[in-house]
Amino acid sequence: MDMASTGSTIEAGEAAHFGTMAADWWDPKGSSAMLHKLNPVRLAFVRDCVNDHFGVDGRGLKPLAGKSVLDVGCGAGLMCEPLARMGAAVTGIDAAPENVDVAATHAAGQGLGITYWCGDVAEIDEQFDVVTSMEVIEHVSDPAAFLRALARCLKPGGVMILSTPNRTRLSKLAIVTIGESIGGIPKGTHDWDKFMTPTELETSATSAGLVCTKITGITFNPARGFQLSDNTQLNYLMRLVKA
Repeated sequence: MDMASTGSTIEAGEAAHFGTMAADWWDPKGSSAMLHKLNPVRLAFVRDCVNDHFGVDGRGLKPLAGKSVLDVGCGAGLMCEPLARMGAAVTGIDAAPENVDVAATHAAGQGLGITYWCGDVAEIDEQFDVVTSMEVIEHVSDPAAFLRALARCLKPGGVMILSTPNRTRLSKLAIVTIGESIGGIPKGTHDWDKFMTPTELETSATSAGLVCTKITGITFNPARGFQLSDNTQLNYLMRLVKA
């Protein structure tokens, strides 16, 4: 992989925290249980974005065939593996070496040829058709620099998909107060003050040379779980392209 010499966006304490979760990342009842519940919703949004952006037949099983994908903050590969099954040539990058080791081992066991790398996206000097980063920007040291690094990794004509919690009273109650006490999220995972509103994220993305083309919320229904919604008060996904 080509590397660039740029400043780091990694928050060391955050990387260490998520590294401690590596061993049971693939356990749907473990410390990453919330991500397992979120993943189908996020993947549905990614699939819709890919179909729409690239004009892909929505009935196809391999919508990302022939496309390169970079998943930033990949953890143990929860997004990378289904993206690879969609036909993409996937690269996953994470700041925690423990996560990368677990991701590579799990992918090999599934017969998936995913490239994993431990480091900072700011060091990558390569471009991809699709860039994804799910629940990551709220954990980096410099969101503006992080977005610039993501933008550098996106090919002209490509598409970027981000997800992150909104900074609202609802997200503080649901994700931090309840989620980190009785909801199964490890305590200390989130700093509510670092959550970004859709307006803040879009403004920073614009400064990085990106254009927001779609925002969709994620809501939680006790009977149905997480769902895509027009309501962005809890969490949201954003689709971006290069200006």
